[in-house]
Amino acid sequence: MTPEPARAPAEAHAPPAEAPAPLTDAQAPLADAQAPLADAQARLADAQARVVAALIAGGDIPDGFDRERMRAQAASLIAKRRGIVARIRPDAAIAAGPDLASEFAAYARSRTAPPPNYRTDADDFAAWLRDRGRMPEPPGRKPRWWSRLLP
Repeated sequence: MTPEPARAPAEAHAPPAEAPAPLTDAQAPLADAQAPLADAQARLADAQARVVAALIAGGDIPDGFDRERMRAQAASLIAKRRGIVARIRPDAAIAAGPDLASEFAAYARSRTAPPPNYRTDADDFAAWLRDRGRMPEPPGRKPRWWSRLLP
């Protein structure tokens, strides 16, 4: 039994892309009808970004939203993140001490975008505390027992 030879990806054999053909008279009304849709999608994306900014970074609450509910939801999200960060990096929670809630809230407001994951959030919070002198630098790595065997 012999292995199959490797094949090149299908894209390698595809003909080069041609410029799109101009719109026909029948297609023009459809293109005109899609312009308002694209505008509405852009407005929706902008509104969603403002809602996320209000919830994550303490941005202005967009019109049409209940301000108290948005504040409560933002506080709830920060508390959830704070609890997870404290479990991932207990050293940061200990360093913040009784000010953990206020320190984490200030840290969360300083970020303009949510972190990609909780580990990054925890490490960034620890670095934020270090920058403010609230947490000592991590100790250097201890040499391993076997390192004395290396030249």
